[in-house]
Amino acid sequence: MAILSVIIAPDPRLKVKSDPVERVDAALRKLMDDMLETMYDAPGVGLSAIQVGVPKRVIVVDGARPDEERAPHRLVNPELLWTSGETVVIDEGCLSFPDLYAEVERPAAITVRYRDEHNEVRELDADGLLARCIQHEMDHLEGVLFIEYLSAVRRNIILRKLSKVRKAKERKSA
Repeated sequence: MAILSVIIAPDPRLKVKSDPVERVDAALRKLMDDMLETMYDAPGVGLSAIQVGVPKRVIVVDGARPDEERAPHRLVNPELLWTSGETVVIDEGCLSFPDLYAEVERPAAITVRYRDEHNEVRELDADGLLARCIQHEMDHLEGVLFIEYLSAVRRNIILRKLSKVRKAKERKSA
């Protein structure tokens, strides 16, 4: 397994809509394993393939708490079948937006259909952190970033902050 480089916003690659996967094969399983290793190393709770530069409809998530055993999920071509009418507002972050968090409202529970790492069609009912992670990562597959749920003013503040951090890093490495 390998640690992959995560694309940091603002980067136009994060706005690309991901392509469906025809079949899960050994190469895709390796990508998902590498994505999980990258996610755990960050540390994070979810990662989409587009965040590592692969425009495929693939996400990995783990909604386990820090004191719980890891519970990774590999979802290929995920699609929401149901979302609850109840919503929750929680501080959300993203590996492509390091150290930045904002309150985002999402459905509290979902049902998702996907292909697993063995190319089997599965359905998963999720709530809490797992439901939030899946929805966040599925947004990435559509080129939608969590900051798009924020007001234009808040979104611009975050993007300016990221641009300043990126420029500072570029000056240090030059």
